[in-house]
Amino acid sequence: MLDRLPKSLRRLLATFGSFSPGQKAVTIAGVIALVVGGFFFATWASKPAYAPLFSNLSSADAGAVVEELSAEGIAYELADGGQTVMVPKESVYELRVKLSGKGLPAEADSGYSLLDKQGITTSEFMQHVSYQRALEGELAKTIGAIDGIKSANVHLVIPQKDVFSDDEKKPTASVLVTEQTGQSLDQGQVQAIVHLVSASIEGLDADQVTVANSNGTVLSTGGGETPAAAGDLRSQQTTEYEKRLNSALQAMLTSVVGQGHSVVTTTADLDFDQTETKTQRYTADKDTPPLSQHRKTEAYNGTGGAAGGVLGPDNIQVPNNAANGDGTYTSTDETTNNAVGVVTETRKSAPGNVRKLSVSVLLDSTTATAVNTGEVEKLVSSAVGLDLGRGDSIAVTSMPFDDSAAEQSAAEQAAAARAEQAKQLDEYVRAGVLGVILLVLLFLAWRYKRRANKRAGLSKAERAQIEQMQAELAKAKARVEAAERLADAKEAANNPTVPVVVPLEFDVDELRARQRDLTVLAERKPAEVAQLLRGWLAERRP
Repeated sequence: MLDRLPKSLRRLLATFGSFSPGQKAVTIAGVIALVVGGFFFATWASKPAYAPLFSNLSSADAGAVVEELSAEGIAYELADGGQTVMVPKESVYELRVKLSGKGLPAEADSGYSLLDKQGITTSEFMQHVSYQRALEGELAKTIGAIDGIKSANVHLVIPQKDVFSDDEKKPTASVLVTEQTGQSLDQGQVQAIVHLVSASIEGLDADQVTVANSNGTVLSTGGGETPAAAGDLRSQQTTEYEKRLNSALQAMLTSVVGQGHSVVTTTADLDFDQTETKTQRYTADKDTPPLSQHRKTEAYNGTGGAAGGVLGPDNIQVPNNAANGDGTYTSTDETTNNAVGVVTETRKSAPGNVRKLSVSVLLDSTTATAVNTGEVEKLVSSAVGLDLGRGDSIAVTSMPFDDSAAEQSAAEQAAAARAEQAKQLDEYVRAGVLGVILLVLLFLAWRYKRRANKRAGLSKAERAQIEQMQAELAKAKARVEAAERLADAKEAANNPTVPVVVPLEFDVDELRARQRDLTVLAERKPAEVAQLLRGWLAERRP
């Protein structure tokens, strides 16, 4: 049956048959591994790549989309707890267009697309409501695009304008965000949401926007900060300011008294109140002509005096003995309306001003004996911009430092370092000993195998016997081939009556005995005989 197999397959089977049991086991294991790996690779390669068809779907929309895909016989996968439908990547756009034509998802109409469904008979109230819903939908889509936000809901309160109302109400907004699993929004993202909403609605102030998450936590009550977050932020800014001052002063003092011989502590009181100041001034330019000017002049010139006197009792006039003479009267009334300019200045002070600053400097007297504390006080005051007028204070003191804790810590660190070095050295020694033992075992195994090969190897006489048998077999094969060529030549000469005689110049019994010896030798030492035969075959290949 083996003769019917192809030549290459027979050669492969013969080569596999010449392997040792260990080589056969390794070969079989390698073939099985290749087959299993090829199977899994083919399965993975044949699996289509999936891409999102729709995301953030409601339960009703997801069910409708899945039902439609199942009816069409299209493979799909669900992700994000059933809110995302995955389909083969090459069919995403085609399916989106096809399902959109069927009105899926049904709740996808939001944003400004709501305004497309308004008719001619829509009332003013419905127009206002639809416009408000459109704004809410567009803002929800925009906020949902921020990293870390899974979905968002926006609610707006936009008062209708009334020309007969003196008190104009301002719009307000509230935003509910659902954060992605394992993520939370920072203050920067919350402020982005607040300012995004306030800038999208006409007349909406940032302090009128409230942001909360799905857990019920208020993220912002206006301006992007909650009261607790604002307190934490102020405390953090104060701490950072104090650290910055301490670092600068410590670096300066270290260069004077050395490392570890000075301590600086700064306490700052920062003003985080936002104040707004309005100033109005009236100015007039002398070179500008007046808006209006009025001048009135009265003059009187005459002689003689008027008779008169003081009325007495019973309206009896008392005679006036005043002498007569000349009289002069002049009166001038002038009014000028000049142009007056009004300058209104509004100034907002940024939060973070320093209300009060206190600085304490402690020097080590053992090393700072030559340092003048007064000079240090002047230097530190100038470095921090100390202002005694606002209540700032500074204290510079020199006293000996207690170095026992530092020395003990240094000793503990040195001991820990020595212990770590000893531990590493112990690990290195163990690894070295294991490596040496492994090398010794490998050397002994190699030596034992070499001796075993020498003991199991063919002797020189056995090799000579095999080579002699090979030579005789080669001569016999050559004679047989020569006889076959002679027979073919005679047959070609159309003389089949002439018998074909193959001259055999060797003893058949001796040849069979050689074959039996070779068979016994192959059964006794198959590995060596197989190796020798492979060498002969390699030499005979063209």
